[in-house]
Amino acid sequence: MSMAEEPYALFAEWMAEATAAEPNDPNAMCLATCTPEGRPSARMVLLKGVDERGFVFYTNLESRKGQQLAANPFAALCFHWKSLHRSIRVEGRVEAVTAEEADAYYASRARGSRIGAWASKQSRPLEGRWALEKAVAEYTMKFGLGEIPRPPHWSGFRILPDRIEFWRDMPFRLHERKVFTPAEGGWAIEALYP
Repeated sequence: MSMAEEPYALFAEWMAEATAAEPNDPNAMCLATCTPEGRPSARMVLLKGVDERGFVFYTNLESRKGQQLAANPFAALCFHWKSLHRSIRVEGRVEAVTAEEADAYYASRARGSRIGAWASKQSRPLEGRWALEKAVAEYTMKFGLGEIPRPPHWSGFRILPDRIEFWRDMPFRLHERKVFTPAEGGWAIEALYP
């Protein structure tokens, strides 16, 4: 394990190793949110950006997760790389990305994914697969070969960590755990019992 004293540098090292080792979606992460009543809800999403401000993902703002984050702007993430015997947990406040960030990421997506962002009423009941396919066909016709603008209901969130924990499997279940929390001028680092 790297001796990095800064969590984003350590995350970048681990993500690079996961990208080389994991057969599918090394950027997959479990996103946990809560309802206003405090009921937890978890699902897998894809990390689309990370920098010294936090961890970014994109979604339909009208989806269940989008509504939960609007009502209760705190979340947790868990990356698990089984082949590497490692995981990372992130907890913190959530903020919306800027319109410029959302526009730039949206423009980088495949054309079919951009059409899908218009066609899908994410998290709402689906009458049948035909309804989704019909919506995709309608938006494909609407935009033709032209530009597909970002839907007003589609954007991203950034999780601003107040806790990042790195976990590494060790023999006899004596695992290694390292927790970073923001501190004056940097990060406090603490080792935890397994």
